[in-house]
Formats: sequence, C-alpha cells, structure tokens
Amino acid sequence: MKENSNKDNSIDTNEGKLILDSHKLSYHYDRVEAWENNQTIAPVSVDMALTRACGAMCSFCYAMIQEPQERSNIKVKEALNLVDDFAEIGVKGVSLISDGESTLSKAYVPFIQHAANVGIDVGNATNGWEWEPEKIDQVLPHLTWVRFTVGAGKAESYAKIMFKDSNHTHVFDRAMKHIKYAVELKKKLNLKVTLGIQMVLVPEFKDEILPFAKLAIDLGVDYGVIKHCSDDEFGSLGVDYSKYEEMYDLLQKAEEMSNEKTKVIVKWSKIKDKGLPSYKRFYGPQFLLQISGSGLVAPSGMFFNARYSKFHIGNFVDERFIDIFKSDRYKKIMNYLASQYFDAQTMMGTLPIQHYVSEALDKHIKGISRINPNYKDKPLHVNFL
Repeated sequence: MKENSNKDNSIDTNEGKLILDSHKLSYHYDRVEAWENNQTIAPVSVDMALTRACGAMCSFCYAMIQEPQERSNIKVKEALNLVDDFAEIGVKGVSLISDGESTLSKAYVPFIQHAANVGIDVGNATNGWEWEPEKIDQVLPHLTWVRFTVGAGKAESYAKIMFKDSNHTHVFDRAMKHIKYAVELKKKLNLKVTLGIQMVLVPEFKDEILPFAKLAIDLGVDYGVIKHCSDDEFGSLGVDYSKYEEMYDLLQKAEEMSNEKTKVIVKWSKIKDKGLPSYKRFYGPQFLLQISGSGLVAPSGMFFNARYSKFHIGNFVDERFIDIFKSDRYKKIMNYLASQYFDAQTMMGTLPIQHYVSEALDKHIKGISRINPNYKDKPLHVNFL
C-alpha cells in the first residue's frame, strides 16, 4: 500500500502545503521550548463552539455522548470578550468545531469578523445546512478554512447517517447547494480560504468511501478528507476499530482519485492506531484547548460530560476566560493530565483532537523523535495545530 511519503504527512496543493494527518508544532517552537521549561503557555489553537444546538443527528457524533452538562446560552458580548481574551494571551487560531453547530448562534458572524480584526485566524466545521448565502457572504472573506461534514457521498446514505432517515434527502441537497455557493464565491472574489469536505469513517458505511471521493471531485472543493471515528472509553458509539484494516484498499483507491484541483486525503495515522494511543500522559491540551458550546472550558472535548467534572476548569459565560486561564485550577488540571497519575489509554476516550500534538510531545520528551524549529516553508493553516 502506497502512502504519503512526505515526512510531515503533508499534501501539496495548488495553494500550498496542507497538513491534516500530523501536527504543526515545529512552526510554534517558542511555545514548545517554554513548555519544556515548565512555563504556563497560552494554547496556540482553541477548538470551540458558540452553541450546543445542532439540527443534525449524526450517528458518529461524539457530542451525543458529551451529555449531560448544563447548557448556558452564549451571548454576543460574551463571545466578543472571549476573542479579546484570546488575543491578549496569544491564541493564534480558533476552530469553530467542537460540540455544536456554531452557524446557529447569533454570535457566529460577529465572532468571526471580530477575530479577523484582531489578527486571530478562524476556521469553521459545519454541516452547511444553515450556512446560507447571506451568511456566507459575511464570513467567507474572514475565514482561513471551512470544512463541511459530509457523512456519505450519496444522498440517501447521507440522510440516514446524518438525519436518521434515508428519505430526508433534502438535507443533502441543502448542504450541496451551500457548498457550491461557497466554491463559486471563493473563485469570484479570489479568496485564499480553503474549502473541504470530511467523512467520518464508520465501518458499516465503507461502501460510501468511493462515492464520497467522487463527490469531493465533482464539487470542486480543495480537498475531501476521510478520518476515523472517535469513541469514549466505554465504546458507547460501538466503533469496531479492527474493521478499519479491511478498508485500506478502498481508502487507497479513494486517494488515487485526487486530481490537480481536489485532493482526497486519508488520515492514515489515526486510522492505523485503531483507537489506542501510544502515549499515557496527555500533554496536548496545553497547546490545543477545547471549549464547549455551553461555555465550559475543559482541557479536551473528551471531558465535556458531567462525569468528568473534576476536569472542568470554568465557564466563560460566568467569568472572563482570561481569569480562567490565569487561575490555579487551570494549571492544576493541565499538570495532572501531564503527570504519571493520568493514563490517556484508559482514563479517556479514543483519539482526541489533541492526539497528534500529544503523540509528538510524548516522543519529544522521551527523545524518540525531537520536535525541531521550522520557521520557513510554512504550511496552510499554520495556526491550527
């Protein structure tokens, strides 16, 4: 099986080097160095949502098992204060992804515009259903990337996976309409934003791999990415990671469908890990923090559920984020996750967003593979770890 030969798992695109199956710590070595010297560092990136609400019912959705938790309503003023706090401490990139559909929030447009004004890069993962042309016009010029969740390449399968009923193909049609609009607007305005679609690979829907790749090509997006499905430590979503190996040939065929405009990318490293990380200490959240659409600040989305309340640091709806960041509790929880007393293999879910970062830092500390500074040849989306 032929795999990407680039050392950093990057893909060369018309717009630059794209890294989706690795990390970008080399480009933020000043923070790695400060972290090694036991300094409290601001996260380079924050993954968050502006609401817990979502109209989809995706069968692969990790947010479904992040309940129960209190749902606070994030107001526009609170969202803008959050941006100001991010800017003050040195956060470089914010991904609107996490556990809700941020396009539904009243704070969505002003948040993105304000972040752009203060020099913070913003990316957005969305199902695209409520991402209508008027909204797209207001935010697309300010976004670094947009990634659309597309559960399958065929309308009926898409509706079954993302809306629980294969008859409701209107959701597929609506998403495709909005994606096509964004592709045309990017071309019309000559925008630098990267547009992609993503399939969360659930073994029982392996027949959707090639139709998904074809859809990416037909839409003319910059990339289509196929990734693993995360699960909690109890296997609540029922992901059988042993089945992934049976799909390697299909995944390779999907990648071979890439053309000059659209790259089909498989996140091989996570798929091959089969749900078990090589590390035990969880260093990643110090560099890549997650915040729930409820306003909850927790190290990782793996801990949003109320049963992990001992890892809940605060809520920016109730107090300013900068005060949460500077608190003793923030330091205490981050230090605990990075200590010998925490085991990422048994005390949390599988393959968190911080996986690549945690794996790299673990190998760096152990001297297995040192992270070296690289301030040249910066890839696309450099501020999103």
